[in-house]
Amino acid sequence: MTQTYSPTYAPQRSWLGRAEDFLDSKGKVAWIAAAVVGFIAFWPVGLALLAYMIWSKRMFKSSTCAKRSTYRHMTTRSTGNAAFDAYKADTLARLEEEQTNFEAFLTRLREAKDKAEFDQFMAERSPKTEDAQSA
Repeated sequence: MTQTYSPTYAPQRSWLGRAEDFLDSKGKVAWIAAAVVGFIAFWPVGLALLAYMIWSKRMFKSSTCAKRSTYRHMTTRSTGNAAFDAYKADTLARLEEEQTNFEAFLTRLREAKDKAEFDQFMAERSPKTEDAQSA
């Protein structure tokens, strides 16, 4: 089921969502600074921010957080032209489907490569085990 974007309805995010978008736009350094300030102000806040950063994998990503936030903002913003917004939504849906198909292709490719390497390993190992058993 694909979700369609309605240009007439743009839900307002909570203040936590807006704060998350703001920190994402500034990158990993802003998240770390917020955690440090949280530890200084009230240690459970800093601990909660640190746990959230680890849980959401923000600590281990490069600077993609800012890019993702910008992309999300660009895709949800209405231009005011209903025809263009519909075209943009269709195009984005098609691109997301292509990305999913490409990722599935890469997964199948990796699995095929892994199987070929394993088969090669088993083929190389097979004569050695037969020689060792016959001796």
